Amino acid sequence: MLRDIALWTASLVRQFPELSEELAPGRRSPSGAAPAVPPPGHDELVRQERREALLLEQRHGLAVPGHGAAPIRLHVSDAIRDVTDGVVELEEAVRARLSLARPPRAGVIERLRRIVGLLDPIAAHPDLVRHVRDEIRRMARRCARTLGDAETVVRVSGRCPWCDSVSLRAFPDRRAVLCVNPACLCTDPVCGCQDDPAYRHLWPEREWEELAAASGSRTEEIEAAMDTDTAPDAVRSAPRATTNDARTTNDTEETSC
Repeated sequence: MLRDIALWTASLVRQFPELSEELAPGRRSPSGAAPAVPPPGHDELVRQERREALLLEQRHGLAVPGHGAAPIRLHVSDAIRDVTDGVVELEEAVRARLSLARPPRAGVIERLRRIVGLLDPIAAHPDLVRHVRDEIRRMARRCARTLGDAETVVRVSGRCPWCDSVSLRAFPDRRAVLCVNPACLCTDPVCGCQDDPAYRHLWPEREWEELAAASGSRTEEIEAAMDTDTAPDAVRSAPRATTNDARTTNDTEETSC
């Protein structure tokens, strides 16, 4: 689970700053196009969104790009608030459980780095490890859904060593191979697939050689699959938030053979 925490945290650290860029993107009409007639209630919506922008800046120090020229996107501001509050509460809960002093004020990225820095003492509390993993994964998925992000998925030959199905997929963004068969369970008692129906067994880069030997694939093929410019048979999955749960797209779903 510690590996999963590190992976989801890296995803969240990468995606969270993109939310502020999406908060109020510039809106330009095509050249020569007449401006659209605002719908009823538009002016009041703009005023409400600008109040939201001011609140975000006061609470979280977020300057809204293009503020005054375009209204902010409320679903993006909701995601920023959810993730910001969630990270603050998670760090405070972790430090309270570890009998540490309350953390000093900091931004989301710095707080996430401090949580990762506490993984060794967190590992002594299995229920805390599970809670940290679930919360960071939830927030990373919220970011991905809000951004409409998608992750490249590449088929890998061979059969999964655990379920014997042809369901191995390379995820270049994470440099990892996953078994996307929802029924797959490994024998490792600490693997997330044992107690979390949304989890898929994962092989990081250091385990590719072992996986290739067990699955009938080749290490060179896995390495090539991570290079999306040259990898054959690449497909786009559902939003990155769902690439490790049971809601895999039809392009990546497999049943046991």
